Amino acid sequence: MAGEIPDLIAEARMGTGKGAARQARREQLVPGIVYGGGVDPQPINIKYNYLLTKLKAGRFLSTLFNLKVEGQEDVRVICRGVQRDVVKDLPTHVDLMRLRRTSRINLFIHVTFENHDQAPGLKRGGTLTVVRPEVELEVTAGDIPDHITVDLTGKNIGDVIHIQDVALPEGVVPTIKRNFVIANIAAPSGLRSEDNAE
Repeated sequence: MAGEIPDLIAEARMGTGKGAARQARREQLVPGIVYGGGVDPQPINIKYNYLLTKLKAGRFLSTLFNLKVEGQEDVRVICRGVQRDVVKDLPTHVDLMRLRRTSRINLFIHVTFENHDQAPGLKRGGTLTVVRPEVELEVTAGDIPDHITVDLTGKNIGDVIHIQDVALPEGVVPTIKRNFVIANIAAPSGLRSEDNAE
């Protein structure tokens, strides 16, 4: 069901407090803490450049990670905060929260479109305009859908596809309560210019 959950590799940090955190930063590591899940908080370090790459990839705060710390069992975590240097805007500390399989979390889920050949609007030269290629949904950590699917069967030029038109997997709900637009089928440019001429 779920896509591949990306790994986040860290190492256990021995000391706690400001001294240990400063030492970690001197060694090109970013200190962090893993909390929640009914277990004691655990101090960790993440390699600075490795974390920067993950942050630049985007969606760091809404991605579920498989945290790997040597000598410990893998655990699912979601980032709940990245503290940054006020001047340089570079990461100085990371807060990660452990998740049980039953935890409810908000994640961005990819939208795929199927049955393009069954849409009369597309056959007539219309264009599928995707407004939201990803949708933020509230999901259960143990059952994350890889994507949600929009069926284009019967869609005509001018049709608008809202979130309520999409069959979501059981237990999945949008985080935004209003019926927002995911995509629409726009008229081909030739048709639009004819309308404008009239």
